[in-house]
Amino acid sequence: MSTPTTDPIHTIGPKHRALWASGDYGTVASDLIPGLGAILVEAVGVRPGQRVLDVGAGTGNASIPAAAAGAEVVASDLTPELLDRGRRIARSRGLDLEWVEADAQSLPFETGEFDAVISCVGSMFAPFHERTAAETLRVCRSGGTVGMINWTPEGFVGQLFATMKPFAPPPPPGARPAPLWGSEEHVRELFGDGVRTLRAEKRTYTFDVTDSPQDFREWWKRTYGPTIAVYGCVADDPARTAELDAAFLDFLTRTEKGGVWESEYLLVTAERT
Repeated sequence: MSTPTTDPIHTIGPKHRALWASGDYGTVASDLIPGLGAILVEAVGVRPGQRVLDVGAGTGNASIPAAAAGAEVVASDLTPELLDRGRRIARSRGLDLEWVEADAQSLPFETGEFDAVISCVGSMFAPFHERTAAETLRVCRSGGTVGMINWTPEGFVGQLFATMKPFAPPPPPGARPAPLWGSEEHVRELFGDGVRTLRAEKRTYTFDVTDSPQDFREWWKRTYGPTIAVYGCVADDPARTAELDAAFLDFLTRTEKGGVWESEYLLVTAERT
């Protein structure tokens, strides 16, 4: 008789899959961060003929620009609904990519299979950072490039998660906050001697969806899986829902600048040992 697995990835994976399938992440990618993936592809220097893996690809925010640059691209993500939408977008643009359902913490690819491994605000949300980093390095060939864009703890998305944290359930044991990937020190610790060189640069990206803090709050509530999940946790408690609404609106009001919001991210490029 086989022994049931106790690997927490297999326990948490379905919950994360459902979280990212909720809402409308395709709209997040197209309306909130439409050009972010292309920034990563340019920074990594993706070239024709390279074999590139996009981890936590979502609907192809970085995968599709990489394919447009002439690379042979594999787009991997935990959530099949996002991959299906990405396929349709790529097909509409005449691009041919391979779309693979896969967990960033347990990638179904050969060691050293890719010339470049990239992730645009994707794999940072896998809860077990050490395993994600190890898998990212494993599938990248020696001398290949690892590239990531990660939201910082101090930036808009990091502070959004901090705002929601008091209303969210506790994370599973061993899980680490996603915005830690936006700390250069944390990334250097995770990759260690698995990379020869590592460059990290903080930049900002402008969120220009609406100029109204209240409308922007409602946008997050209906489109973004993590926000939907937190509101779901307090849905049966009108008082807590009102508290969350107030905290969210206060955060958006304080951070609005001229009708837009600036979100800081860390751009990481590294050479595999």
